[in-house]
Amino acid sequence: MLRPPAKFCRNCGTAVLMRLPDDGDTRERAVCPACGTVHYDNPLNVVGTVPVWGEDGAQVLLCKRNIEPRWGKWTLPAGFMELGETTAEGARRETDEEAGAQIELGELFTLMNVPRVGQVHLFYRARLLSDRFNPGHETIEARLFHEDEIPWDEIAFRTVRETLQHHFADRRAGRFGFHVIDIL
Repeated sequence: MLRPPAKFCRNCGTAVLMRLPDDGDTRERAVCPACGTVHYDNPLNVVGTVPVWGEDGAQVLLCKRNIEPRWGKWTLPAGFMELGETTAEGARRETDEEAGAQIELGELFTLMNVPRVGQVHLFYRARLLSDRFNPGHETIEARLFHEDEIPWDEIAFRTVRETLQHHFADRRAGRFGFHVIDIL
């Protein structure tokens, strides 16, 4: 499920070769035989938030997806980090784009390595400043859920399910930790 490697050099357009670079690297890379550029494939970062509402943070904001993959399934507001932004800036942007939600960003809550798809998912805790939402075109509906209302069978991604499970477990325990999870 990983992305296919580059086929052509981004610098000069020549077809690349998969081989060990001449710099001592120990992994095969896409190397341009014309200009020598080595093209690295690195994981993509997905950033988002766990936005909560209420004095006790009992409700969590979820978004119903209006795009593939997993159209019609529920997710936390999240998406791919853009070049030139920090993980926190990306998480704020995605929360605004997908849910139209105004938040106060908290600490990093979950970091999930998903090597089979070449991604790293990072979710921040966030406090909603309003219970009014203005979802963007990628979202059918943005809505608040108590734990017993979460549509667990309709959650779009395992990373979201794991993050929600940790959120509610930490809430019950009365303290929030930082969770690192490998999804293999």
